[in-house]
Amino acid sequence: MSAGPAMSLHCLRIAPPDVTPETPWLVLLHGLLGCGDDWQALCPLLPEWPILQVDLPGHGASTCVRVRDFSEMRQQLALTLRAQGIMRYWLIGYSLGGCIAMDFAASCAGEVAEGLRGLLVEGGNPGLQEDTERQARMEHDARWAWRFRHEPLSVVLADWYRQVVFADLDDETRQTLVSLRSRNDAVAVADMLEATSLGRQPWLVDAVRRCGFPFGYLCGAQDQKFQAIAQTYRLPLLSVARAGHNAYRANPAGYAQQIRRFITLPDAAQAQG
Repeated sequence: MSAGPAMSLHCLRIAPPDVTPETPWLVLLHGLLGCGDDWQALCPLLPEWPILQVDLPGHGASTCVRVRDFSEMRQQLALTLRAQGIMRYWLIGYSLGGCIAMDFAASCAGEVAEGLRGLLVEGGNPGLQEDTERQARMEHDARWAWRFRHEPLSVVLADWYRQVVFADLDDETRQTLVSLRSRNDAVAVADMLEATSLGRQPWLVDAVRRCGFPFGYLCGAQDQKFQAIAQTYRLPLLSVARAGHNAYRANPAGYAQQIRRFITLPDAAQAQG
């Protein structure tokens, strides 16, 4: 097991033969309990760009990698991009991956920062402003982490996917997700949940706006929580029809269309909020 940025994360590279070396990569960061393979349905719909599917610490083939906080996560991602030789890229993240992407974009420096062309986030919370909110969230995530460590994973997941944010899921989809996510290492998931708890995340709205690069906030049209977050903080919303809090899985074609539209704008900076 590796703690901190001692080794790069496992990745899958999808590089169509007809793209030029100057074409920026799409770097995809999944959510908690997921892995790089989660993006399989989306990738064939974006043949214009090379794609890097990243397995985050504690997930997929990066199960043996651990980070202790967002600072180490930034270092881990920067190390991975350098190890993959990626010099120009768009960062796209879902849920936890979106939080990591925003934090990374707001904090990265040097060649890694210079290579970032823009940021697209789906269902990533930009942070909590009050200390009481952050403390409550850390306690909330600690309770879930305890359950992941001590209860059968399938039992915990059955409750996890009953949370309000997943209210749009039907019973069949919910059971499919429970079965799929039961392949995870529960202790590794618990470690990552606590290390990257929303309670530990910086408040990122102002920081992301100051960065000056194009920023889009992808959100399923039925995802009431994150639609409200986008409106409250005036984030540059890109709605995906017929989707809730997992739009790239529910409507990959609509998701890909929003990505393509955003990236290929004559001046993508106009999409900033």
